[in-house]
Amino acid sequence: MTQETYRRPSAGTHPPNLSPEYKSTPLRAPRQTPVALPHTLSEVTGPLLVSERLDSLENDLTRQRMGEPLGERIVVHGRVLDEDGKPVPQALVEIWQCNAAGRYHHPGDQHDAPLDPNFYGGGRARADAEGRYQFITIKPGAYPWKNHHNAWRPAHIHFSLFGPAFATRLITQMYFPNDPLLAFDPIYNSVPEVARPRLQAAFDMGSTRPEWALAYHFDIVLRGRNATPME
Repeated sequence: MTQETYRRPSAGTHPPNLSPEYKSTPLRAPRQTPVALPHTLSEVTGPLLVSERLDSLENDLTRQRMGEPLGERIVVHGRVLDEDGKPVPQALVEIWQCNAAGRYHHPGDQHDAPLDPNFYGGGRARADAEGRYQFITIKPGAYPWKNHHNAWRPAHIHFSLFGPAFATRLITQMYFPNDPLLAFDPIYNSVPEVARPRLQAAFDMGSTRPEWALAYHFDIVLRGRNATPME
């Protein structure tokens, strides 16, 4: 494993640490220029995740509980790619999201929308040799988040990606095409304008399953001029 694996991202694609419209960032953004520390041997060598074993239903969020969850069933699929458009095989892809009513299965979420006992909201998948991944899930709902007056988060799915070790973890969000709430969302709009469309999935009629589920395609590019913005 080489230092190239852990190359730090270039500027211009990812959101800045400080984005005043996103009210949480002034409290956690560094007030001084961060000091870049060299990677240590422990970061480069482990813990390794290549052998992490996944259960058969981890990528199907509609079959993890006793019954069918409520809401619109969807298929989310795509590829994990490098800066040259080549697949990144065996990447570990995680997602987490709220339910169709806009509530997370987490004690910290006190939104008065109903919880769904049949939807936990988390899943994992291993990319294949061509970098392909797939999840079956429920389309998440919008929810209020108190960042400003009448603040609503657009429907989104959180993605976490791991390479061979924990130090390679990257986090992003996937949004749905043409959502009117995107224009009002400070998190989405903290991303440089030229890169925002890379966070929107594309509706995929070809992969839509008749009478069962709509499909969305979302490729994740790890770096380069077409990189997917990361948090």
